Amino acid sequence: MVTTGTYGKRRYLDCESKLDLHLRLIFECALEFGWNLEAWAVFSNHYHFVAHKPEEAADLETFLGKLHSCSSREINRLDSVTGRKVWYRYYDTHLTFEKSYLARLNYVHTNPVKHGLVTNPRAYRWCSADWFFLQADRPFYETVCSFKTDQVNVVDDFD
Repeated sequence: MVTTGTYGKRRYLDCESKLDLHLRLIFECALEFGWNLEAWAVFSNHYHFVAHKPEEAADLETFLGKLHSCSSREINRLDSVTGRKVWYRYYDTHLTFEKSYLARLNYVHTNPVKHGLVTNPRAYRWCSADWFFLQADRPFYETVCSFKTDQVNVVDDFD
């Protein structure tokens, strides 16, 4: 699981087009570097994703380096700014226990509710909740949704 915040927690992804841009770049970089996305949520000043790294995939630093470089360049271009630092740092957790993995999947899918943006996470289009509802096998979906997220230890102080 990866969490990344903007520099100074500033809301650089402050409109739909920037949220769309960053989410598209996450998908493109995941594909380019061989990562399999399983959950994602993008907000104005941070994002989360859960992904699986096949053995032959590029390392996380390479993946995020390209993602943050491209995202920063495009966000700064849209804001008519040059050289501004957009992304600050990332936090990653290697998920090795199944219960921890399932809880974090649910955490990411429901994160827009935690941040008070929607009451139903499926309504937030920069999150995987609707995709997961539509694509997951029903028993797996119900299992993931049954996991409580209030005890999940994730850096998420971006309000």
